[in-house]
Amino acid sequence: MRMEDYDYDLPEKLIAQTPLKDRTASKMLVLDPQTKNLKHDVFSNVGDYLSPGDCLVLNNSRVIPVRLFGVKADTNAKIEILLLHEIDSNVWEALVKPAKKVKKGTKIIFGEGKLIATCLEENDEGARLLQLEYEGIFLETLEELGEMPLPPYIKEQLDDDSRYQTVYAKENGSAAAPTAGLHFTNELLNELEKKGIHIVNVTLHVGLGTFRPVTTDRIEDHHMHAEYYHLSKDSAEKLNEVKAIGGKVIAVGTTSTRVLETIAKKNEGQFESASGWTDIFIYPPYTFQAIDGLITNFHLPKSTLLLLISALAGRETILDAYSIAIKHEYRFFSFGDAMFILPKRMNNKWL
Repeated sequence: MRMEDYDYDLPEKLIAQTPLKDRTASKMLVLDPQTKNLKHDVFSNVGDYLSPGDCLVLNNSRVIPVRLFGVKADTNAKIEILLLHEIDSNVWEALVKPAKKVKKGTKIIFGEGKLIATCLEENDEGARLLQLEYEGIFLETLEELGEMPLPPYIKEQLDDDSRYQTVYAKENGSAAAPTAGLHFTNELLNELEKKGIHIVNVTLHVGLGTFRPVTTDRIEDHHMHAEYYHLSKDSAEKLNEVKAIGGKVIAVGTTSTRVLETIAKKNEGQFESASGWTDIFIYPPYTFQAIDGLITNFHLPKSTLLLLISALAGRETILDAYSIAIKHEYRFFSFGDAMFILPKRMNNKWL
């Protein structure tokens, strides 16, 4: 299979630069992959497409301000880094720009010495292993010196950093937000629970896989970068319970999907408490064992995320839906509108 088969033309004006004032006011394109029927709605009505006993799975990872601007200790040259994940005590994998200026042994100074990074190893595509030195509490140092790592296609500054966090973000560790969850408010989640919808949390810390584009022509040749995940015992038990009574598991975002599929694949469709690193790469054809439906945003052309949703709903169905979304001027990417790929039911009465 070729990556060029997952390309599409997107007018630049449809790339959302800022979040809407009301998180739930985003448009929502509802797709039944069985009939290929579509419906235009707003996200505040998401509960209309869920039934009591269904389960929403949220990624509760929290973005930390891991974008840092410093200078080389020897030349004072400006260096930007993006911390991706901690692989050992105070040793982080990071993207560095310009990478050619950061060799093994290079020291980078941040905040006039409040944070010092020493390059331990040079890896491919601008990645480096950095040893960090600081005093006090690391997260407080990041909060003082760092910035929220917005995607490169967002050109405008964010007035309120909390808008690049889900309202349920809890576990520190992501270099990018699990953006499908940005549409939820606490009030909407409470409404859904009152309706009998179960809410379950998983954790996947978004790392290099999100930032590294597919550079191979053949899809099968691409290798996903591993990201850390966790599923608690309580969450695993609830998911198994939902499956047992015939409820539908709806992943909120591709990150939640990857956690659930990683675990279900190892346990013949069942869930159990687990932590570790996943580099699962989901692309057509793929048999889903964990999720029944998916709430997601609109993804970049020729991206691994577009491949994942195509595996769930079909390539032509997804590209046709994207064409309609463009025609109706949906907002795309991180701060954009939502898409709900419905689960298969005896009767999808909504479409």
